[in-house]
Amino acid sequence: QVLILKGLKQEVSCLCPSPDGLHLAVGYEDGSIRIFSLLSGEATVTFNGHKAAVTALQYDQLGGRLVSGSKDTDVIVWDVINESGLYRLRGHKDAVTQVLFLKEKNLLVTSGKDTLVKWWDLDTQHCFKTLVGHRTEVWGMALISEEKRLITGSADSELRVWDITYIQEVKDPDEPESKKSKASSPGAEENPEEDETLELDEHPEDRLVKCSKVGSLMREGRDRVVTLATDRTGRILACHGTDAVLEVFSVLSEEEAQKKLEKKMKKAKKKAKQNSEEEAERAVELSLQEEIQKVTNIRASSKIKSFDLILSPKGELKIVLLLHNNVVESYNLNLSAQVPQAVRGSRITIGGHRSDVRTLAFSSDNIAVLSAAAESVKIWNRTTLQCIRTMDCEYALCSLFVPGDRQVIVGTKTGKLQLYDLASGSQMETLDAHDGAVWSIALSPDQRGFVTGGADKCVKFWEFELVKDESSVQKRLSMKHVRVLQLDEDVLCVRYSPNQKLLAVSLLDCTVKIFYTDTLKFFLSLYGHKLPVLCMDISYDGTLIATGSADRNVKIWGMDFGDCHRSLFAHDDSVMYLQFVAKSHLFFTAGKDSKIKQWDADKFEHIQTLEGHHQEVWCLAISPNGDYVVSASHDKSLRLWERTREPLILEEEREMVRVASFLPKTTSTPVAGETQGETGLAGKKTIETIKATEQIMEAIELYREEMAKLKEHEAICKAAGKEVPFPVNPILRAYGNITPSAYVLEVFKKVKSSELEESLLVLPFSYVPDLLRLFNEYIHLGSDVELLCRALLFLLKIHFGQITSNQMLVTVIENLKKTTISRVSEARDVLGFNMAGLQYLKREIEAKDEVMFFADATDRFEEKKRKRKKKEKMILAVL
Repeated sequence: QVLILKGLKQEVSCLCPSPDGLHLAVGYEDGSIRIFSLLSGEATVTFNGHKAAVTALQYDQLGGRLVSGSKDTDVIVWDVINESGLYRLRGHKDAVTQVLFLKEKNLLVTSGKDTLVKWWDLDTQHCFKTLVGHRTEVWGMALISEEKRLITGSADSELRVWDITYIQEVKDPDEPESKKSKASSPGAEENPEEDETLELDEHPEDRLVKCSKVGSLMREGRDRVVTLATDRTGRILACHGTDAVLEVFSVLSEEEAQKKLEKKMKKAKKKAKQNSEEEAERAVELSLQEEIQKVTNIRASSKIKSFDLILSPKGELKIVLLLHNNVVESYNLNLSAQVPQAVRGSRITIGGHRSDVRTLAFSSDNIAVLSAAAESVKIWNRTTLQCIRTMDCEYALCSLFVPGDRQVIVGTKTGKLQLYDLASGSQMETLDAHDGAVWSIALSPDQRGFVTGGADKCVKFWEFELVKDESSVQKRLSMKHVRVLQLDEDVLCVRYSPNQKLLAVSLLDCTVKIFYTDTLKFFLSLYGHKLPVLCMDISYDGTLIATGSADRNVKIWGMDFGDCHRSLFAHDDSVMYLQFVAKSHLFFTAGKDSKIKQWDADKFEHIQTLEGHHQEVWCLAISPNGDYVVSASHDKSLRLWERTREPLILEEEREMVRVASFLPKTTSTPVAGETQGETGLAGKKTIETIKATEQIMEAIELYREEMAKLKEHEAICKAAGKEVPFPVNPILRAYGNITPSAYVLEVFKKVKSSELEESLLVLPFSYVPDLLRLFNEYIHLGSDVELLCRALLFLLKIHFGQITSNQMLVTVIENLKKTTISRVSEARDVLGFNMAGLQYLKREIEAKDEVMFFADATDRFEEKKRKRKKKEKMILAVL
């Protein structure tokens, strides 16, 4: 491991490296995009524009622009250098699956789950062509053969291949516009089936690309394409479905295709001697399967999630696969071999489980953490976060540390209890405890035994004992079955009261029954949940029992009379685990809604929500001292939470929830009947943009107050006939006694470039006249011309009607017109001069390099000449 990029709380949904290899664009589940520097590991740029998960990212050739596609059906083009959004492209009716920039042309190709492939002209920002040759969702695209071919993969075993012809290349400049488009596609009218395209625009002269279907490549996989991609050279094409097989194809270059065609023609001439040579030549063509050849299939050890590949100059192909079971594998493929065979190079399998963790437990010293899944039990060191033991097991459902922390017990889905020794990492004993799954296990407070509850409607009591093996002298720990409690329903959870007098049992009939431990007589029944109680816990003093159910509620009951103190709506899905913090009435719950929540059982209040998991949280464990919580989720991660010394103020937590609720609710799919333009603003309203607007408004208000005070001060000085000291605003003093107008500029410059347009969009018009006067002043001084012109033009665009109808702003706009044009032309001249200088330096360096190259070549030639003469002399001497 070389680097960890610390992101947001949301799940990463998409990655794309920049062409220079120094940056990584990361798309998140909430629609935000962050660009990380791989040198420093810091997030340099953040873009907020999408309302749902980012599904596709792509840089242009130079890395100056980034295009993103999302589940919200929008495509947004971002300016990476200026850190701002350029425009939003609307047209797809379902999630966007792939986006591709064309290198030479200013064009963009996008595919979506709406079965369409769209071509966008980025100069005019509109869709000029839509391919409709697919019957199902288009899951992936790739450009090959120097961007003259497009390959699309959908939900069947067919990879469709399309030929791309750039119409601008075949246009005759002397022909009138109406004839150009007809001349460029002669087959379009004669054979409409050949070109499976739909023209969206009414003007035929706007057509830039002709895209016709050539044929199909058949995959071996019958399911949908998950990833379809090429290497950077475009020579190798690979794709995979929802299975464990990666199919690799090789694309012939133009030279190779020409050589192959010549060979084929020679063979055809030999075969067709009776026919004339011309006929033979006419009949010979390379088939699509010959141009794009199947190389091999690579079978991974598990289902493939994603892949990447690189072709080395020596012809060796390196492939990295990310698998569903949390493993990364790399393969090497020698393409020059007669029969290319993929060889597995290495795999990364460090640490975690290969399947979901269903049970967790803390050791009594708060240091070791047990986690068990379908295939193994792992022991982790909490301080170093390293896995210190891995032991094979059956499908684990519940677990505990034996007092002394030297052994652990695991209850399995098949009804077994497995005892492991941590020192040797070996399994000491296996008992057939229940006829069904062992759903719950609880250690007795006197630490002499434990109790288990299973799907066979039994609660079984066990005691620890020391037994002597025949093979060894020393005694070893064992488990002895003492007694059984037979019930009418499956047992889901069992818990002892701290004084060991009572035993609480949760049953499949949605009730919790409490029994006396010594006599097993019935004491109380807690009924009120509408669905089965999946988890419960009893507080340290034995006064309260909290139950969490599949009906999404948590109920807090009194242990004395079994009365329900309060019912809390806890999660948006089933409550999977519940545990009290030691020596308190605070408890944590874990839900299928991917959240962990802390509650107060005395005040019945929600204290805080721990957001970090991206999918269902199956279980959690709290350390005996209450300082740590560890949780396991369906997202394949274990997360460790630590209690901090920072005080938690409930009012602030609630305020944050309220602020988040002010933002517009995002919808991942467009609303039926909603009419939207093809293009739009790139950004979206966020808490950051609202805060930035408020800061601009506060700065302008401070400017107004200070200007009013200055006028009053001047009047006082005039009346007094002498200079009276002017009180400086503390905020301006903090900025180094700057002027109020300079303070507004400082605040304006602090607004993130990516949030500027959205911040100005929310700004009320009453602040705009002051801002325009200040812009005039700033531009006249020549400070931050580019930023100010961008903001000025945007304000004029959104408030055009009000500004033009306001007589007081006529002189301001006239002045702005003069100053802006002069300053922008000055800035352009400086840029032009600098560009010319850089190009001159580039030419100088290239000329020097060429001279050096030719000098080296001459030296080498002279050296060869000398060697040849020496060899000739030696031959002559021998003769």
